[in-house]
Amino acid sequence: MIVLDKIGEALAAYLTRSRHIHGASHPPTAQQLLDSLRPADVLLVEGNSRVSLAIKYLTQSTWSHAALYIGSQSDGRAIRASNSFVEADLVDGVRLVGVDTYAGLNARICRPVGLTESERDAVGRFAIERLGYRYDLKNIFDLARYLLPNPPVPTRWRRRMIALGSGDPTRAICSTLIAQAFQSVRYPILPHVDFLPGNSAECPVCAQEILSIRHHSLFAPRDFDVSPYFEIVKPTIGVDFDFHCLQWAPM
Repeated sequence: MIVLDKIGEALAAYLTRSRHIHGASHPPTAQQLLDSLRPADVLLVEGNSRVSLAIKYLTQSTWSHAALYIGSQSDGRAIRASNSFVEADLVDGVRLVGVDTYAGLNARICRPVGLTESERDAVGRFAIERLGYRYDLKNIFDLARYLLPNPPVPTRWRRRMIALGSGDPTRAICSTLIAQAFQSVRYPILPHVDFLPGNSAECPVCAQEILSIRHHSLFAPRDFDVSPYFEIVKPTIGVDFDFHCLQWAPM
């Protein structure tokens, strides 16, 4: 087991090493992010590591990582610092980080609509209570799937490839953790929808929508972006944006 731990740690460190990636968009500043965020917002980022490239390929999306913004919350032991995010890191597990962690990265905010203040707090508490959970580094096969940035996997298998793993309940993946947090208050992300035939006298042909929860292991960062239940907030235009103030180079 010690040997597997060492191999897993080395592999995780290799996969999370940053690489330069030319971006087409201008990333938001830390202040723009903070001005735009509310508790329980999901921050999507375009990572620049080898594992990020693989996730973007497997999900056919710009976004490779997700973090939950909690602001200032109590975890029952101490008041956490303001402007904080809970994220699941491949090496360090579930941890609390500041906005500087995402400096220089293309980002987008996904905001749940209609949550009460107590429900937002409950989503944050769920994530905070899992601080310290670790990715299962003993499962080498679970990590090795990210060694190829563009693995030759049929499209229909790609999402399930992300969900592969040992099944350890403390195994931490960024989008899985956040999906569980929202499911704890029964907030929809991308639920399965079944249509039942109507049986009311007023509208016998009307269909009724029944939502079922998708298993949390099948969620990817892009799901918060494409979900019809999250509002998209772009930090670069979130507060007092005025295109008249932009400085253009002479033509």
